[in-house]
Amino acid sequence: MKGNKVSAVWSRLVRWHQLARERACLRRISDATLKDLGLSRADVEIESHRHFWEDPFNK
Repeated sequence: MKGNKVSAVWSRLVRWHQLARERACLRRISDATLKDLGLSRADVEIESHRHFWEDPFNK
């Protein structure tokens, strides 16, 4: 039982780290590329300033 809890905590930490990395990468995307993706700089600002624990997919 304890191993499952440790695994769950580890998975959560890994996911939070992944979200932080993805949001940092998102901030570096050019405006032209964002336009191709259908995103605005404002969309990026909103997403990239979310807290690391705010997981839009609740993974």
